[in-house]
Amino acid sequence: MDAKRPLFPSAFDVKPPKGAEDWQDLYPYYTRFQPSRRAEDDRKFWFCNSQHWPTALRPFDVIFLDFAIKCLGQYNSRHLLVPPANGIDYRILNGFVYFSPVAVAPDDIGPRVPQFMDRAGHYFMNWNDLLANWKTKVMSMIDQMNAISFTHLPDVVPVEWVKGGVGLDNTNALFEAYDKLIELSYKTWQYHFEFLNLGYAAYLDFFSFVKSQFPTIPDQAIAKMVQGVDSELFRPDDEVKKLARLAVELRVDDALMTGTVDQALAAVGARPNGNTWLAAWKAAQDPWFNFTSGNGFYSTDRYWIDHLDIPLGYLRDYIPRVKAGEVIERPTARLLAERDRITEEYRDMMDAEAQAVFDSKLGLSRTVFPYVEDHNFYIEHWALGVFWRKMRELSRLLQGAGFWPDEDGMFYLSRNEVRDVLWDYAASWAIGTRNVGSAVWPAEVERRRKLVDTLSAQPPLPALNDPPEVITEPFTIMLWGITSDAIQRWTGAVDDSGGLKGMAAAPGTVEGIARVLRSPDQLGELQKGEILVTPVTAPSWAPVFGKIAAAVTDIGGMMSHAAIVCREYGLPAVTGTGNATAKIKTGMRLRVDGNTGTVTILD
Repeated sequence: MDAKRPLFPSAFDVKPPKGAEDWQDLYPYYTRFQPSRRAEDDRKFWFCNSQHWPTALRPFDVIFLDFAIKCLGQYNSRHLLVPPANGIDYRILNGFVYFSPVAVAPDDIGPRVPQFMDRAGHYFMNWNDLLANWKTKVMSMIDQMNAISFTHLPDVVPVEWVKGGVGLDNTNALFEAYDKLIELSYKTWQYHFEFLNLGYAAYLDFFSFVKSQFPTIPDQAIAKMVQGVDSELFRPDDEVKKLARLAVELRVDDALMTGTVDQALAAVGARPNGNTWLAAWKAAQDPWFNFTSGNGFYSTDRYWIDHLDIPLGYLRDYIPRVKAGEVIERPTARLLAERDRITEEYRDMMDAEAQAVFDSKLGLSRTVFPYVEDHNFYIEHWALGVFWRKMRELSRLLQGAGFWPDEDGMFYLSRNEVRDVLWDYAASWAIGTRNVGSAVWPAEVERRRKLVDTLSAQPPLPALNDPPEVITEPFTIMLWGITSDAIQRWTGAVDDSGGLKGMAAAPGTVEGIARVLRSPDQLGELQKGEILVTPVTAPSWAPVFGKIAAAVTDIGGMMSHAAIVCREYGLPAVTGTGNATAKIKTGMRLRVDGNTGTVTILD
């Protein structure tokens, strides 16, 4: 490889989209590639993490990029001392997020092993008790966030406060509520990673052991040995399925099929058995409708509990299928049978000593692996949903004070700029004058909105600088699907004229019509039996997996959400193709082979 011509461009040579030349002031200095650090940053390989951040960030939304990556790093580097991996360095370029995993120096790996074994071993030995404690902590965060509210400052301080010698005003509660909401979300992100890296570590340990015994075993065969998990992440979809069956059983199904949410529910309520169904609908909402159609990282995420048209839409898909006699539930029994069959097949080929090690590592993987998906419901969906709801409440309050004309204006400010706006609001109220921000922020928010829209319209580069000769970091491969082969496909060095190659993420082969989607807002376009082609899926897309024939993604590895969900729904999947959404158009006929990781364009 010519050292003077990197495989991918340097971040410092990448031009912004026309009209977004001054994008950099949207984001904190530490998230940007700084010219004074060019030599250091150009030595690193950076890949675009469009799996978790698929669209350009609004300034406020950087908060969960900051929290997620800092907290991931602390558990690898400071809590658990994972032997080969520290944290992940991150930058924003043209609004999109780039990662560079930080390896541990070879000489430092050995000394970390006993510390990791001691710390991680304690968690593995006390998993269920510690996980119960984790759930208590997370629920406390959710309850405390739910208790926070933002209200307009009153015309005067309550007279009882004056006569009672309180000596304070209503602005204290405003500042405290904002700071407390951020503090609670920060703690929640630390809890997010308390178990997650351990879940991956246990699976990777099991994976490595099986590979040492059977070097040619397909990665997918190992993944099958832990499939059939009863994840709480699937409960929202399961609840909608139960509601669909109940609607047919109570003969209120036709009342649900037309009109707005309010109209449909009113029609159900007028039926003889309607109140029984409505009670079940209400019961399912707490907590299972605390679920987003996105991934929770964006202020634009739409949550079921706030947009009941989303679960009603899925319900309207399921009802005709129930009436047609279809089985709409996940094929869990079949998956478990296949899991047990393949496990015994490989176990029988080992000697007694190896079997004992195999049993121990597999048992641990099956115990801890459900957390890899379960945590999403409690953190990204439920907790973050409460956070965004409260922040939208604050944005509307400040909209009413004239700081911006639209209710989402606050999210075009950074979290620290919002603190300044709160001071402006409080000080002008106290002084008895018009706030300064109403003359500053409306135009600035509009400028930033146009910048973000312009950045979002241009797809990001997949990577920056030269990759290592061979990608070996296991998290990078398993979670994001960043492999040496994938990088070659990104550069066009591999001839994929006959189709596409990616990771064999979920078994099976099907043919069908492609439906290319780039946003959860397009999910309603999916038709039954189509093949979903998308840059990345979110865990919350589970309800459409009962509708599609297969899934193909640009990014994602064996342990990506798309791969796990497809395996649990018994659907073929090919992930990490790099460019499926660029090469495939809606309406094309495809053959998806999830056994070999190939996608063939048939016409």
